[in-house]
Amino acid sequence: MKKEELKIVFLGTPEFAVASLDRIIRDGYNVVGVVTAPDKPAGRGHKLLQSAVKQYAVAHGLHLMQPEKLRSPEFIDELRALEADLFVVIAFRMLPEVVWAMPRLGTFNLHASLLPRYRGAAPINWAVINGDKETGVTTFMLSHEIDTGDVLQQVRIPIGDDENVGSVHDRLMQLGAEVTADTIAHIVAGDLMPMPQSELMGEGGVTQAPKIFKDICRIDWSLTAESVRNLVRGLSPYPAAWAELAVGDGDPVVMKIFDVRHDSLELDAAPGTVNISGNKLHVRCADGWLLLGDVQPAGKKRMPADAYLRGVK
Repeated sequence: MKKEELKIVFLGTPEFAVASLDRIIRDGYNVVGVVTAPDKPAGRGHKLLQSAVKQYAVAHGLHLMQPEKLRSPEFIDELRALEADLFVVIAFRMLPEVVWAMPRLGTFNLHASLLPRYRGAAPINWAVINGDKETGVTTFMLSHEIDTGDVLQQVRIPIGDDENVGSVHDRLMQLGAEVTADTIAHIVAGDLMPMPQSELMGEGGVTQAPKIFKDICRIDWSLTAESVRNLVRGLSPYPAAWAELAVGDGDPVVMKIFDVRHDSLELDAAPGTVNISGNKLHVRCADGWLLLGDVQPAGKKRMPADAYLRGVK
């Protein structure tokens, strides 16, 4: 089959998925439909916010579907009428079997981890939070249990010691587009050999990457400095780690913290102690001090810690 004859339906929502959709279009494949999340009200004015995938689909004149319910007869009929050969899923919600089993070549997903490690909603965050030295992307066939299907392709990349989740996300987004395109090409050629995830367990086995909630983002200064540093890296720039810090003579301030580094401050203190030395803001952890970089006090903009200190009594 020629690539122009292969009918593809793409399902995705955030910016991470757009890079792959764009690559599929640029490679000349026939995308007969795009499925994304319904518009959601956001901000004080509750203006309807369109997903990044919807914005791309509209700009390129692609057939767009935004079902509220993935099992609705109207959506299923519209999807079936497209007579697609293959579904490609990236950063979308869990699909019912009536959807993923529909195309004759099946449905594959791109996941931003080295499956079976970090199954779940936030694989990039957790890889950095846990101090992993490498990550990657995996394409796999959808099955009944989430993120458990047979692996098609897997590519690894290192995680830099000072990288945050933002930079790792952007690199994986571009790598994912390459691997998605390559996976489709191999499906067209018919030369892929799907591998059960049980054969890829390695030493780490199966790990989970649950959704990030506010309580996970709160810094526990009784942990080691390296553990706190990895938490900050794994949540920067979004949603950002946070803590309540009593700086100067004022009451404790809720503050987002975007970057920190180890500092050999020779001062004995309890974990959570704040120290101001000139224009430097330090916080004590279980085994040493961290120097704070960019911070964002509640109600204010992001700023370097020294700029914040200039306004503190």
